[in-house]
Amino acid sequence: MIQKQDFHKLGPVLWEIPTSYRQDMRVPVRIIADDRLLEAALRDKSMLQAVNASTLPGLVSYIIVMPDVHQGYGFPIGGVAATRLPHGVISPGGIGYDINCGVRLLSSRISAKVAEPHLGDLANALYANCPSGVGVGGSLRLSIKQLDQICRQGAEWTLKNEYARQEDLERTEGGGRIEGANPAHVSPRAKQRGRPQLGTLGAGNHFIEVDIVEQVFHPEAAQAMGLEEGMLSLQIHCGSRGFGHQICSDYVRELQGAVKRYQIQLPDRELVCAPLDSPEGKRYLSAMTCAANYAFANRQVLVHHARRAFEQVLAGKVSDWELHQVYDIAHNIGKIEEHVVDGEKVRVCVHR
Repeated sequence: MIQKQDFHKLGPVLWEIPTSYRQDMRVPVRIIADDRLLEAALRDKSMLQAVNASTLPGLVSYIIVMPDVHQGYGFPIGGVAATRLPHGVISPGGIGYDINCGVRLLSSRISAKVAEPHLGDLANALYANCPSGVGVGGSLRLSIKQLDQICRQGAEWTLKNEYARQEDLERTEGGGRIEGANPAHVSPRAKQRGRPQLGTLGAGNHFIEVDIVEQVFHPEAAQAMGLEEGMLSLQIHCGSRGFGHQICSDYVRELQGAVKRYQIQLPDRELVCAPLDSPEGKRYLSAMTCAANYAFANRQVLVHHARRAFEQVLAGKVSDWELHQVYDIAHNIGKIEEHVVDGEKVRVCVHR
């Protein structure tokens, strides 16, 4: 059992478990936390999962664990790890079942005081326009051809089909599209689950939330983002729905065989993985990218529905009911990126 005394304190809110803690660790584990958060992280298996993840082949630098840490599948939620191309591994557990779960923030010029009498109606309109719940479908029924297009195009598909504005894509991570998706690597079951769920929220900790900008700490940044004290904003938190969940489930099963074929020693079966340059690793990366692009499109369609709800309730009652995108970013994803490691530029797969 990992205890607080196993950590070295590197700074006021930075701690490290060195590789000397366990013989099979390839890199250290670091966590960003104050004393209270660290003690909370030690109450479940989060830090054990991080130490287990530090044994994966091809890791660079260290595993970093963010302050929102809690127990996940194989990796802790909040864990970040980078593996070097081409021979490092990719692990579905390091990315998660809800591939490209992310958050989108939109700003407005709507005064909270002016909108207050209409907030109940606005909540009802958002419920009506943005379906939520386990397994719930939306108003769109995609064909397999359309779904395959979304897998490749991501949010670009929503722009072509009038669910997006150009500024939305410009303020989305990667323009709302990641290259390398191949729908042929996605199972028929995953596609059937994904067809009715575009533009839906799901359940769990996913949400659409109307907020008030209560306090501005950096006026110049707030002005650039269109955020102003006393005004409404909107947040959307969701991912790739059953489509991404099924893709993860499929490849967790498939990669069990890859672990044996490539003789990868794992302390936990939930860390199932495959080398990035292997056929299995390439297939998973491609399928995962399909789900990531689907999630970008999903949040964009939800924005379209949310804008309609705001128009239905507030048009004619406030001077400007429009919602403007601030940014959209993923927090469950695997991306090929270039970083400087020990003074050298290297291509890595970053698991977040």
